[in-house]
Amino acid sequence: MKTGKVLLIGRPNVGKSTFLNNLIGQKVAITSPKPQTTRFPIKALYEEERGKIVFVDTPGIFSSRGRPATGWGLAKKINEKTFQAINEEIDLAIYMIDHTRRRDFEEAKVIGTVRKINKPKILVINKIDVQDKTYLPQYKFLEDEIPYVFQISALKKLHIKPLIQKVFSLLPESSTVTSEVGEFAEGEGKTSEVEKRVYPLLNIDSKTFVSELIREKVFLMMGEEIPYTTTTVVDEITERKNGIMYIRARILTTEDRYRRMLVGAEGRKIKEIGSYARKEIALATGKKVYLDLTVETDPHWQEVFYS
Repeated sequence: MKTGKVLLIGRPNVGKSTFLNNLIGQKVAITSPKPQTTRFPIKALYEEERGKIVFVDTPGIFSSRGRPATGWGLAKKINEKTFQAINEEIDLAIYMIDHTRRRDFEEAKVIGTVRKINKPKILVINKIDVQDKTYLPQYKFLEDEIPYVFQISALKKLHIKPLIQKVFSLLPESSTVTSEVGEFAEGEGKTSEVEKRVYPLLNIDSKTFVSELIREKVFLMMGEEIPYTTTTVVDEITERKNGIMYIRARILTTEDRYRRMLVGAEGRKIKEIGSYARKEIALATGKKVYLDLTVETDPHWQEVFYS
C-alpha cells in the first residue's frame, strides 16, 4: 500500500482547492473567483484501495505588484505560511498552472519556488475545458524541466484518474503520512467541538471549518475590496436538545464603513450572507443549523489571527 504527502502549489485561482474538493468528494477548501481566498495550508486525507495520500493545499503565492494596501500585509503573511508548508517533509509536488492566464511576474515567483523543491514533481495544466483563450505556449518550456505533465479540468473532473494513478506510482511504500493520520485518529476521540477534527481534514477543527464556510460567502457576495478587510470567527458551536446545531459567529472587518456595507440596509446583506452560510454548513454537517451571525469592527484582526 502506498502512502505519502503531496503538496499542491501554484498561483492564486489556478484551481487547487477545486481539484482537492472534487477529488475527495466533499468540500475541504473554500473557493471563490477572487484571489487570496485560501489563507493557510489545508491538509486533507484521500483514501482508496491503493493507499492514503495527505494533500497539502497551499494558498496561492502572491506578488506584491499591484496588490492593494489593504491586502498586501495579509498576503505577505499568507506567503510565509505557504513557504512553511513547502519546507515540510513532502514526497511529491503538484505544480498547477492555469493556461488561460499569461505567465507573468507572479508565475515566475512560483516557478522559482518549484525549482527549489527537491522531490518528484508533476506539472498539471488546469482548465482545459476552456478553449477560447490560452497561453499554453508560454508554459511549454516547463515540460523540459518537469517530466510528468497532465492536462485536466478540476471543475469538470476531466482526466483526474490518470493523474492520481501517476501520483501513486511515484509515492513510497511508507511515509510521514502515517503519523499525520495517527494524529487525526487521536483527535477523533476528543469530545469538545473546538478540538474535534472534520474528516477528512487533518489540521482543521470544527470552529475553523465553519468559520471558513462563512468567509467563503463573504468572498462570493461582497465587492472587490471588502473580503480582504474581513475574517470570520466562530465563538460557539453547541448541539441543543432538539438536535439543532447552534453556531455563534462574527465577521470582523477593519473599518466601520465596511461594517455598514456588510450589514446592509435594514440588515439585509448580513441576513443574506448568513442564510447562504447556514445552508452550506447544514449540507456539510448533515444537521439543522441555527446561525447567529454578527459583524464587528476590529482594525487589528490581522495581527491577532495571522501573526
